[in-house]
Amino acid sequence: MERIFDIAVIGGGIVGTATAMALLARPGSSLVLLETETRLAAHQTGNNSGVIHSGLYYRPGSLKAKNCVEGRALLLEFCREYGIHHDICGKLVVAVRTDEVPRLEDLIRRGAGNGLEGLRRLSGEEIREIEPHVRGVAGLFVPQTGIVDFVKVTEAFADCIRENGGDIRTGTRFLRCIRETDSFVLETTAGKIRCRNLVNCAGLHSDRVARRCGLNPDTQIIPFRGEYYAIVPERRHLVKNLVYPVPDPQFPFLGVHFTRMIDGEVEAGPNAVLAFKREGYRKFDISIRDMIQYASFPGFWRMAARHWKMGFDEFHRSFCRSAFIKTLKRLIPEIEDSDIRPGDAGVRAQALDRSGSLLDDFKILRAERMIHVLNAPSPAATASISIGRTIAGLAGECFSTGNSVT
Repeated sequence: MERIFDIAVIGGGIVGTATAMALLARPGSSLVLLETETRLAAHQTGNNSGVIHSGLYYRPGSLKAKNCVEGRALLLEFCREYGIHHDICGKLVVAVRTDEVPRLEDLIRRGAGNGLEGLRRLSGEEIREIEPHVRGVAGLFVPQTGIVDFVKVTEAFADCIRENGGDIRTGTRFLRCIRETDSFVLETTAGKIRCRNLVNCAGLHSDRVARRCGLNPDTQIIPFRGEYYAIVPERRHLVKNLVYPVPDPQFPFLGVHFTRMIDGEVEAGPNAVLAFKREGYRKFDISIRDMIQYASFPGFWRMAARHWKMGFDEFHRSFCRSAFIKTLKRLIPEIEDSDIRPGDAGVRAQALDRSGSLLDDFKILRAERMIHVLNAPSPAATASISIGRTIAGLAGECFSTGNSVT
């Protein structure tokens, strides 16, 4: 007889695998995880700089703040238990102009509101004691921030899923969902799969998956490409750990910054360029279908009218190396063109609502026997275990149960 899984999870990034891991903690549940690519963590999870966020930036009481603070503690505990190398090195947030100092003070209040301890307000001289090559009028040292390889974390989550009886199927693209009386039939490129309940953690395609499941979410995923440069090995001494600017509160991006990665490489970036394809990792990657879809969403044009200047500046930095270097010089004045080389790029799945607002918090949509994660921005990787447990709690409220049949 055809097998019916209790739960199907769509998406093999860090949020999908963390969610599957949490769902399998429920005794007697059978689960299948579907991933389009031939490997896990192929997109957002595998193309970030590996920062373990502290919870500094987020409004106290928001889902971002709650899940980041709880998730960071759970992530560190998991890394210690499974022997995953990580480094709690701390980070420096720098105000380079006096008009940025009030925003720095606001970050201190937010961090304190989120339970962060040991935050240190710094003068310009004290900045140089921590990062000798960085210049600014004021700074903030955040001791809780760290670095890790999130691909290795995802692979460890996958090991836990398999150990608990979960089935992971890579190279399996979800096509559509057919609702039956007490189950769903998922049509995929690898055949049909039946399940009683569904969780959508599809990241860049989360809105499409929701629509293929018969829902009409009021959001649209807009892809933003983040382009990085890498500092050449002989100049990595310019950055000891992590150096960030004071972010612009109008946007859910942290600005161009410097990041020492867990493998010793130092990245500079990213910018935030509108991508013309959902997996648009290169400047000239274009999908007419993707462009038509998000350009037909009314919120897109409202966003464009509101933030066209920011968009122009980001494209300018993307195509003009000297403009990118000028941004880097705000934090480290002595950095030169010869100190950097082109690095990797990532694509962020940013949800946009009909008013043209870029959603800054997590957005989870519940339907009958379904949960759809429609926005999981940074710090989703840091918060992944907490997010997974949150979704598992929601599943306990709205999922049907039953014994699997084989």
